[in-house]
Amino acid sequence: MSPYPEQDAIISGIGISDIGRKTGTPGIDLTMQSVRAAIADAGLQPSDVDAILTLGDVPATETAQQLGIEPEKLGGPYGDAGLLAPVQQAAIAVGERRARHVLVYRTVQMMGGTVDRPERSGGKPRPRRDPRPVMSDVPYLLAADAYSAANWLAMHCRRHMYEYGTTREQLGAIALNARANAALNPAAVFRDPMTMDDYLGARTVSTPFGLLDCDVPVDGSIAVVVSHRDHESSAPNPAIRFAAIGGASGVGGWTQRADYPKMAATEAAAQLWSRTDLTPTDVDIAELYDGFTFLTLAWLEALGFCGDGEGGPFVEGGSRIGRDGQLPLNTYGGQLSAGRMHGYWVLHEVCLQLRRQAGERQVTKSLDVAAVSVGGGPIAGCLLLTR
Repeated sequence: MSPYPEQDAIISGIGISDIGRKTGTPGIDLTMQSVRAAIADAGLQPSDVDAILTLGDVPATETAQQLGIEPEKLGGPYGDAGLLAPVQQAAIAVGERRARHVLVYRTVQMMGGTVDRPERSGGKPRPRRDPRPVMSDVPYLLAADAYSAANWLAMHCRRHMYEYGTTREQLGAIALNARANAALNPAAVFRDPMTMDDYLGARTVSTPFGLLDCDVPVDGSIAVVVSHRDHESSAPNPAIRFAAIGGASGVGGWTQRADYPKMAATEAAAQLWSRTDLTPTDVDIAELYDGFTFLTLAWLEALGFCGDGEGGPFVEGGSRIGRDGQLPLNTYGGQLSAGRMHGYWVLHEVCLQLRRQAGERQVTKSLDVAAVSVGGGPIAGCLLLTR
């Protein structure tokens, strides 16, 4: 038995639906596209699935009904890893032999990142889920008319710029790299060439973020099958192994950390590296969350690919993070250009890259170890995967 349960788990199958903007396709239809593809990709039948875990608008009960199965476990609440919690829960469950094959999916339909102002919803705010303790400062942000994660993370970015001299051009290198990679991804929604002038000239969203610092809402669904490693010899595609997982619900909410502008990514990354003998220098490729350009830069620092405050120089010019660079980054185009799949496209892409099935955008150097991250602010999760 491995030291940590996730190390006995593999990703045996992946699936992706059609991706588009305002497609009008019902969420269940998108979900069935991705989950059926993932199950087949794993060499399984729906009846082989022991459990379904998900977050989003399409409940696991509805998906199970459409698949004609009655798995033992359904649903998946947020955990310390946020959006990655279902994947991590699945890896632990199969590693502990509480399940053999777990289906995990994420379906989105042009979901936004804002909270409605009262005047937009008939004079009173829309009902929201009870806030988590780690989000305890959100009411104060809303009271200051900061209704969007764009506002909250813009403050992090401005502080980083003040402390370390980070520039907009350095953030722009992340956006330009994403667009260059999206140009080679037929499923990406934005594929037209982008220049630094385009980036710098885009309309302001929340200083210092412009429109091209922000991810692109889309309709779509992505699914993975997490299996016990004893399925590896039966899987029709190369298995992707879990080397380590990390997650954190950081103290201090969005704004009250003593080490601001750091975020929960710091603790999530620390947990990840504590569960493996691998180090940042072993990582060959990184698919890191880019809900905003600054989040990717923050993850590069949190995961130890560069020091605190060194993210800007690390990405400057884009050569180090290009597909033929030291650390190829967001090779599918990222959420900035391919589309906002809430972190599940990074997982799908890293599996393709490690399998060497990424087509035109395949990184040519040898790939053995990959880092994946999802989230920002007070909730974050990350994975270390190997082939």
